[in-house]
Amino acid sequence: MNILDKIILAKKEEVAIAKSKVSTAAIEQMPLFGRVCPSLADSLKSHPYGIISEFKRQSPSKGLINGTAKPAETAKGYEAAGAAAISCLTDEPFFGGTLADLSAVRGAVDIPVLRKEFIVDEYQILEAKGYGADIILLIASALSVEECHQFAAFAKSLGLNTLLEVHDKEELLQYQNEDMDVVGVNNRNLKTFVTDYRQSLELLPFFPSGTVKISESGLHEVSQLKELKAAGFDGFLIGENFMKTENPALAIADFMNQLKE
Repeated sequence: MNILDKIILAKKEEVAIAKSKVSTAAIEQMPLFGRVCPSLADSLKSHPYGIISEFKRQSPSKGLINGTAKPAETAKGYEAAGAAAISCLTDEPFFGGTLADLSAVRGAVDIPVLRKEFIVDEYQILEAKGYGADIILLIASALSVEECHQFAAFAKSLGLNTLLEVHDKEELLQYQNEDMDVVGVNNRNLKTFVTDYRQSLELLPFFPSGTVKISESGLHEVSQLKELKAAGFDGFLIGENFMKTENPALAIADFMNQLKE
């Protein structure tokens, strides 16, 4: 069993417990549930490099990345530096994130917020809306095509943006549909956790015309973003590169300044 299989198995058990504690009706009564979500695609296009900066404490491959950064403070710094959106991990066992982190980020910024999670049930999509997310992540490797399309349609019915994450040509061609607002190439293989940013370039020719596309994972050099931007990518999800520093907000500000050179 690879790490993705372990995460998905644990996630299904976690969702079952969550359902027993908080009803869907209770989630629908949360103050943030009725928010109108801003467009992720529009935000990406309105920022020069469309950076989605991530709040992430740890990962299965790297262990502890940052045990001191605070979600609200970090998110404010990201927004001030010019991020187009914020990604917030909410998986606790493997990534050290919580829904409380998501709420803290939502309360700190005005730009779109992504609930970075392994979605396996519509209940999690309701949670995302209730806790203030604007975007959900659907990981092709973790879902069947039917599940992915079902979840995307449900998210759209709630007014949420959908980010589809793919890893290869087959996933890109099979999983994308009109309910996917943005498609991201994860340069990290979730089964081996090997990362190569050139995976994004290899998949570029297979994107349907007009697709809003981002590159995710393994991005730590300004030269990488400039190469991918010139090739046609609209945005980039970057977390570890900022979070591994003592001051993620300062790290992204410095990175943004380098992009202007």
